[in-house]
Amino acid sequence: MAFKEECGVFGIYGHSEAANLTYLGLYALQHRGQEAVGIASSDGGRLQIHKALGYVADNFDEPTINRLAGMSAVGHVRYSTAGDSGIKNAQPILIDCAHGEIAICHNGNLVNARELRDMLVREGSIFQTTSDTEVLLHLYARSKAISPEKALIESVSQAQGAFSLVLLTKDHLFAVRDPHGFRPLTLGKLGDAYIVCSETCALDLIDAEWIRDIEPGEVFIVGPDGARSVFPFPPARKAHCIFEHVYFARPDSYVFGRSVNEVRTELGRRLAKEQPADADVVVPVPDSGVCAATGYADAAGLPLQMGLIRNHYVGRTFIEPHQSIRHFGVRVKLNPVKSILQGRRVVLVDDSIVRGTTSRKIVKMMRNAGASEIHMRISCPPTISPCFYGVDTPKRSELIAATQSIEEIRKFIGADSLGYLSLDGTLDSVGEARSSYCTSCYTGEYPVPFPENEAAYLQLALKLNE
Repeated sequence: MAFKEECGVFGIYGHSEAANLTYLGLYALQHRGQEAVGIASSDGGRLQIHKALGYVADNFDEPTINRLAGMSAVGHVRYSTAGDSGIKNAQPILIDCAHGEIAICHNGNLVNARELRDMLVREGSIFQTTSDTEVLLHLYARSKAISPEKALIESVSQAQGAFSLVLLTKDHLFAVRDPHGFRPLTLGKLGDAYIVCSETCALDLIDAEWIRDIEPGEVFIVGPDGARSVFPFPPARKAHCIFEHVYFARPDSYVFGRSVNEVRTELGRRLAKEQPADADVVVPVPDSGVCAATGYADAAGLPLQMGLIRNHYVGRTFIEPHQSIRHFGVRVKLNPVKSILQGRRVVLVDDSIVRGTTSRKIVKMMRNAGASEIHMRISCPPTISPCFYGVDTPKRSELIAATQSIEEIRKFIGADSLGYLSLDGTLDSVGEARSSYCTSCYTGEYPVPFPENEAAYLQLALKLNE
């Protein structure tokens, strides 16, 4: 069991193939969410939208793209972190109100969404989804501000938590990032067109130029009069999500100004120094453990070999056989290479252990393939706390490191040894000011306070790092 991805956002302004480029951008961001996909476009008069459950490539064909006419578009790939699965919660969410039509795409999670929603419902609002994102639209529609820009700022100013947003009106594109900068959001250009997206890999696919990151607390606006930025929110300390570097982002992306590949490789190097093993070969758990395993092998002077092969064509569901097959759920995705493992002492490198059940199955499968010893190495600290800033994590009671020691985890997964990278080693690998990152999943210290009723609902004994 690994962490589930969050969401990916993409927006473009000023290009004749806006919808098609948005489709391609979302294709590059598919790893951030496979539950639902949507694109909204503007032809300068009205907004058009198409949303569906499933993958990007399965839901957009040429006729569909052609119906999304216009020079600007926004898109979203979703994995639910707040709100139920289903088409009603797919994004963009499009409304028409006194300020005109607007479509919103959101990556993150609003920790005070329940509080705001309860207030809005008491005052007569009728919600169509269970997504926290819809709260922002109700606040926007109720605003008495004189312009969409001011209404947007007024509504977002009431939100607490993580939000990287792209929004589209008939003639403007907006990008908004929360003052802590939890989730990535980057700015690029393709000719005269402006692009905002979750990761630079989306820019690479369409041959766009990376310009800079959208800054924490920035509202970026592009329209007929050009591009500009405002910073309307009170300043706050940075709290970039460390897990973007450990797991979420694609290794070919730059996130928070750093190469994800370089950071993950360095995580592996430091892991080898902190947690050495007397072994013959380093084997990554594909694909998330490959970069760290490369660094580990390099620092340890051991060969790196692909002792596990991943099936990249596994769909969302499959029909299990009636007759039991050992480790079927894992084996359909991963299969051991006996010629690499047989009789060898293996360092098995992965990015994380969540519940421990998947690691247990992988270790057992590798033993059955002939590995004489298995030394599990994890390229981050033990995960002891859930994330409430836009990552779909299990409850604290379901996180094995929250309730068991490292030795107890080792016994559960069946490894000969188990070692995690330290928090210091993790932060040093990122190479930026240590205070710039949110590490709540490793420490239980949350940088943004939760409203009292939300904390009670989540049954949190919060340590607030304000």
